[in-house]
Amino acid sequence: MDDLLITGGAGFIGSHVVRKFIKSGKYNIINLDKLTYAGNLENLRDVENESYYTFVKGDICDIDFLQNLFSAHDFKGVIHLAAESHVDRSITNPMEFIQTNVVGTVNLLNAAKKSWEGKSDRRFYHVSTDEVYGSLGEKGFFLETTPYDPKSPYSASKASSDHFVRAYGNTYGLPYVISNCSNNYGPNHFPEKLIPLMIHNIRNKKPLPVYGKGENIRDWLYVEDHARAIELIFEKGKNKETYNIGGFNEWKNIDLVELLCDIMDEKLGNNQGTSRELITFVKDRAGHDMRYAIDATKIKKELGWEPSLQFKEGLQKTVDWYFDNEEWLNDVTSGDYLKYYDENYKNRQ
Repeated sequence: MDDLLITGGAGFIGSHVVRKFIKSGKYNIINLDKLTYAGNLENLRDVENESYYTFVKGDICDIDFLQNLFSAHDFKGVIHLAAESHVDRSITNPMEFIQTNVVGTVNLLNAAKKSWEGKSDRRFYHVSTDEVYGSLGEKGFFLETTPYDPKSPYSASKASSDHFVRAYGNTYGLPYVISNCSNNYGPNHFPEKLIPLMIHNIRNKKPLPVYGKGENIRDWLYVEDHARAIELIFEKGKNKETYNIGGFNEWKNIDLVELLCDIMDEKLGNNQGTSRELITFVKDRAGHDMRYAIDATKIKKELGWEPSLQFKEGLQKTVDWYFDNEEWLNDVTSGDYLKYYDENYKNRQ
């Protein structure tokens, strides 16, 4: 059975990808994660004792560690998800994003290049974001051919890492594939992001911070649908290709928050409208992109993938998961998140 390296596998999207590949039974999975604030082994408690699964704690910024890891395993492929991913944090501390997302990716590319010399049956799969494309107006969609126009330190760091992956493919012949996805939601999402933040704050009767007027638009993708797309691209995608993964599901932030409030009111037995009273408009984020929307026609046409859930159904499943997993939520909100929320949202009201 071939070894497969998944980086960032203890994070939100990564844990769902790890679980998906474990259940396929095709690979010996090595999950590499630094276990920063967003990496949590509780996300994989249900599969941690499965055969052909190993967790390794390590940092992709440590090139010697990576070289030793690649020497110890003959990796058939790498699925690279390890990244700093929160835009607000990138504005506060861009150097962390440059170090992890750019330098860390290049370190991983160098380790793969050295280990895979003379081997053509390998694949480096780099998981990226739609934010590298910049911001859309009221019409149009991001295509795989859309020019890059990143607007934040986070998206700039991801755009840079995308370019390095392609450069290693073109310069050194490293087999690669890239996907760019829209906003993910679902179980195990760290509660600094919009949907889990709102769920947590509604339950605790805290303000629901909405940037500006809440008119920014995002395309939402259920995380398990994303994991399914990643497996499909890794198995059947073409080398040197890019695939956009989107939910065909655009929502204004304020409309999403109001829908979530209504779902939560029903779940909590509140009078309808109770949770909406918690909505608090805060000073807009610097460089806040107005609209993202993915055209996922290519992956549907070439690989047969499309989302499996309607948004309201996925949102209801997400709310149910957070209610059924209070211990997980309490664990991850006991330290870093609460401090971060207090420092970065309360003072904007």
